[in-house]
Amino acid sequence: MRQATRAQWIKCAIAILLYLAFLIWVRSWWGLIVVPFIFDIYITKKVPWSFWKKSKNPVVRNVMSWIDAIVFALVAVYFVNIYIFQNYQIPSSSLEKSLLVGDFLYVSKMSYGPRVPNTPLSMPLAQHTLPVFNSKSYIEWPQWKYKRVPGFGKVKLNDIVVFNFPAGDTVAVNYQQTTDFYTLAYGEGQRIYSKRIDMDSLTRAQQRAVYDLYYAAGRKQILNNPRTYGEVLWRPVDRRENYVKRCVGLPGDTLQIVNGQVMIDGKAIENPENLQFNYFVQTTGPYIPEDMLRELGISKDDQMLIEDSGWENGLLEMGLDSRNAQGRLNPVYHFPLTKKMYDTLSGNKKLISKIVMEPEDYAGQMYPLNLYTKWDRNNYGPIWIPAKGATITLTEDNLPIYERCIVAYEGNKLEVKPDGIYINGEKTDQYTFKMDYYWMMGDNRHNSADSRYWGFVPEDHVVGKPIVVWLSLDKDRGWFDGKIRWNRLFKWVG
Repeated sequence: MRQATRAQWIKCAIAILLYLAFLIWVRSWWGLIVVPFIFDIYITKKVPWSFWKKSKNPVVRNVMSWIDAIVFALVAVYFVNIYIFQNYQIPSSSLEKSLLVGDFLYVSKMSYGPRVPNTPLSMPLAQHTLPVFNSKSYIEWPQWKYKRVPGFGKVKLNDIVVFNFPAGDTVAVNYQQTTDFYTLAYGEGQRIYSKRIDMDSLTRAQQRAVYDLYYAAGRKQILNNPRTYGEVLWRPVDRRENYVKRCVGLPGDTLQIVNGQVMIDGKAIENPENLQFNYFVQTTGPYIPEDMLRELGISKDDQMLIEDSGWENGLLEMGLDSRNAQGRLNPVYHFPLTKKMYDTLSGNKKLISKIVMEPEDYAGQMYPLNLYTKWDRNNYGPIWIPAKGATITLTEDNLPIYERCIVAYEGNKLEVKPDGIYINGEKTDQYTFKMDYYWMMGDNRHNSADSRYWGFVPEDHVVGKPIVVWLSLDKDRGWFDGKIRWNRLFKWVG
């Protein structure tokens, strides 16, 4: 052993102690194999870690110094992203006005405890696809089991949470930004079997058979037409799209939505200050001034001026008419409004003649996709949210609600046979959940693809909690016209 200085021994001891503290935190003793390498870097120096520094070729030294710096940065970013915080950009308006499109967030992994990655071999800063190359940013092997290390707390009611999209395990690439694979498959199946079926006249078993037929036909259509739908991929939990929503239901809660109000165990929960719903707004004749829409906070993406004659029948059903008795145009708009925005517009009688909430015809199919319920966005449930260790009795009425939890999230084999339900080959009508689950919804209630459409969020999908908006860019404005929202910089996320 070469002679080491006192300073080197001190640095080595500090490095090893910090590393051992990290291993205790993540509860992984496999990392002990790295300790001899740390010792060698500081003390023995048997491995020539910086061999390139002795090269006589300046090109080699310059190139290798850059490679060394890049590798170190990537490793540092990899560990920071996994265990401390991650940058996230708000891509959609589902949480407007609490969080805006163009907000850049610091997401704390420590708030709920960081997950040990399921897919450890992945490229930092790329969720699932490498830019430019348009290929996977991860290697699927090895796949580690779910483990979460201790954090500062647990998900609480009304927390804004970043999580991996539960229905994003299977992806039709050409539709991944608009529709999840399962909604797409059921929708395509219903389109193929276009004849209307009276579900009220069918038993639960017959209804299930119809939904199975829809899904099988739609899935076959997608798989057989890659030019239309794109490649169909499977993604591990931690490589699925990141979503951000508000938690409105905790494990063990019974949730119901009554006329747009979320109820937990029969009691109304506190609504977010900026809760929004979609409305049709008819004017008395003139167009709504652009500066008024901007002052109200309605982005260009959320503004729809209805001038197409194809809308006339739908407008008439809502008591709206885009033309008055003299045949003159009475513009009708469609956009989301908070209560404050609604009151501002409805109070302007000279400009606004009528405001009507968007009907449920625009809602689409609610979760579960294979259960006939007549639920909609504003009137949903009641539905019980699974809790770890809780046991339920499975019936024809609730099996579609919890089937995905049992099979896709907790890895069991479930079969429905004429004589009953079989889980992992054993006949049973009982199931005990292995994980906690959450119910996530957007504040922009009619513009949010959330748990009402794809169901529960398992605890192993929870990524972290947004802490602060560090940058906010308004895509409707230029750099010299208010693109940077200065009033949102370093704004704490409530």
